[in-house]
Amino acid sequence: MATFVPDSPAAVPDTIPGDVLIVEDDAIIALDFEQTVTEFGVTSVRIASNVAQALAMIAERAPDFALLDIGLFEEKSFAVAKRLAALKTPFAFVTGYSGERAFPAEYSDRPKLSKPFSCDELFAVLSDWRSCGAR
Repeated sequence: MATFVPDSPAAVPDTIPGDVLIVEDDAIIALDFEQTVTEFGVTSVRIASNVAQALAMIAERAPDFALLDIGLFEEKSFAVAKRLAALKTPFAFVTGYSGERAFPAEYSDRPKLSKPFSCDELFAVLSDWRSCGAR
């Protein structure tokens, strides 16, 4: 993922979430996400590499927004999605999966970033985070 830097500080929308939870099992990808979203203006980034860690972090403090990799080693992140949905916390899926068959119907309206994705696509999701399914 290439580094995206807005043209000016004014280009960073004040609608960027302040606290983002990244659920990603690949450490290099997670660190890249962290660096990128921090450059977008996110002030707090927490990273969980599995469902148990993510649920513990959410119990401690619900994030403003979350990015969920679906496939985490030997588990899927849908339990995290269920908890976030119950809390009405917006989230988007980040996945290498293709097609809709990997997604339960209740999450069909959630944004999905397909790996690999561009920084512009990630920035667009973060810029519109409030509409990412907080139902």
